[in-house]
Amino acid sequence: MSVAIGTVAFESLRKTDVYNGQDTGKYNITLALEQDSADQLESEGVKLRIYEGQPQRKFASKFMVEVFDSEGNPFEGQVTRGSKVKVLYSTGKPHPVHGVSPYLVKLKVLELADNIAGDSGDF
Repeated sequence: MSVAIGTVAFESLRKTDVYNGQDTGKYNITLALEQDSADQLESEGVKLRIYEGQPQRKFASKFMVEVFDSEGNPFEGQVTRGSKVKVLYSTGKPHPVHGVSPYLVKLKVLELADNIAGDSGDF
């Protein structure tokens, strides 16, 4: 298993993701990756996408994932967009077109972002 560090772009960790109105049956998180983590994933055959100059990757699991705070205690609540996290992942078998899939095993919240949905702040 390997570790990657990044910033949360999207997450569905407490309930399975819904895509085009259909439940995927999977829990997932998409990270804007730190360069070292992006390089490691690419060396393992994982394909990344670039969004606004930043490498991103989705990590998924069919099972609810354990989430911990920075001190290793169970984390309750939502991991907000912009939070810095560390993911423990395993990789699947290589696919000739899609590359290697990274499977989410555990997640540690290193820095929780103060990001409240619908809050426009000082707008």
